[in-house]
Amino acid sequence: MLADLPITPWFRNALVAAVMLGVLSLTYMVLQPFIVPSIWAAILAYVSWPLHIRVSRIIRRRQTLAALVTTLMISTLIVAPIGWLAFTFQDEVVKGYHEVEQLLATKPALPPALHDLPLAGPWLIERWAELTADPTALKTSLQQWLNNSANELSVVVGGVGRNVAKLFIALFAMFFFLRDGARFFSQFRSVLEGILGPRVRDYLSAIGDTTQAVVYALVLAAVVQGIASGIGYWAAGISAPVLLGALTSLVALIPFGTPLIWGSLSLWLVVTGHLAAGLGLAAWGIVVVSWVDNVVRPLVISNATQMPLILVVFGVLGGVLAFGLVGLFIGPVVLAVSLAIWREWLEHRRSSQNPKSQ
Repeated sequence: MLADLPITPWFRNALVAAVMLGVLSLTYMVLQPFIVPSIWAAILAYVSWPLHIRVSRIIRRRQTLAALVTTLMISTLIVAPIGWLAFTFQDEVVKGYHEVEQLLATKPALPPALHDLPLAGPWLIERWAELTADPTALKTSLQQWLNNSANELSVVVGGVGRNVAKLFIALFAMFFFLRDGARFFSQFRSVLEGILGPRVRDYLSAIGDTTQAVVYALVLAAVVQGIASGIGYWAAGISAPVLLGALTSLVALIPFGTPLIWGSLSLWLVVTGHLAAGLGLAAWGIVVVSWVDNVVRPLVISNATQMPLILVVFGVLGGVLAFGLVGLFIGPVVLAVSLAIWREWLEHRRSSQNPKSQ
């Protein structure tokens, strides 16, 4: 009988390990599409936790209702600007296209300063001559580009659709993180302490401090970039500098997104004959606006987490390259935990080498 055969301890342990590994693998396969949205949900819940506590006190600690109210408030703060940005972008693209058509109909000359640009000068002259010779060539070129890029555009549209779906999944999961987050975090910390010991509290503290610092740095850098770019738009004589500055602030939440705004406006100024204003805005964007993102954000994270500035820069850039947009948080958090382990190891070595000092 197989049931009566003796089973050695090592075989039993190997069998249990194999079963557990299989269960974990299947669990990962099921949850893999929801990992990134869940990370975003956890980040949003952690950042909005103080607001959730206040709401809970106001409605007499009804956790489900408090979580629902907080989720709706945060959802409005996220979805409303995104919707405004999409509407504004669509409207501005249509207006810009008509303005370009009207400009080409007047057959303007390309600014002389662009003629002498190395490599780009002759190409710009040729393309500009084609467009001004036939104003409908712009529409034809756009249609041809759309036809040739149909596959790429379908990928882009599909990516936007998936990101919208992930956003709503994240907001949906955020409700449960707010409602059950305290109990889940207590259980999670208890399990980790059973595995790693009391030192896990320092690691969790590093994760929390870094996440909070990254959020504050993102918002602060976006606001400063919006203000700086708005000043540049006003100085360059662009209409609606406040609106465009607010638009730049929203785009600034995406890494390296602001050059799309001030770069396009600089090019438009140059093409329409405002060479000094266009080059000045481009210089302002490169020297001031872009450097805000490269300086303010790392400095805020570094000061809040006591991480070396170079590690913060590597964490942000490496995280984005490895994990996408959520890597803005994952990269610095991973390095913060690694740094906490490193400092703990050094402290342990120091105390073991100097027992008399204890």
